[in-house]
Amino acid sequence: MPLLVSSGVIVAIIVVAVIIVVIVALAMRRRSEQLDQRRNAAAAHRDEAATISRSAEQSKLAAEEQTARAERERLAAEAQAERAERERAAAEHHETQAREIDPDADR
Repeated sequence: MPLLVSSGVIVAIIVVAVIIVVIVALAMRRRSEQLDQRRNAAAAHRDEAATISRSAEQSKLAAEEQTARAERERLAAEAQAERAERERAAAEHHETQAREIDPDADR
């Protein structure tokens, strides 16, 4: 009889050990799936961050280009205003000279 009991206990221990191994294997598999999900989520966030960063960089470059274009236009406008002022002064000078040398002008 003692051999029967000890055989039953051994079988029970083996069954319990197999159940524990299956439970641990399932838990490890679930943990692995969770880690994969987190890795995928992290990769998606990194991709989104890279996309947003590229968009921000493009916006920054466009703004810098627009600023440079505006500065060139401002300088061109200043140069045009200076030319117009010189032309106005020259026209005034010629008008004054014309009045001085015109024999018919009222003095």
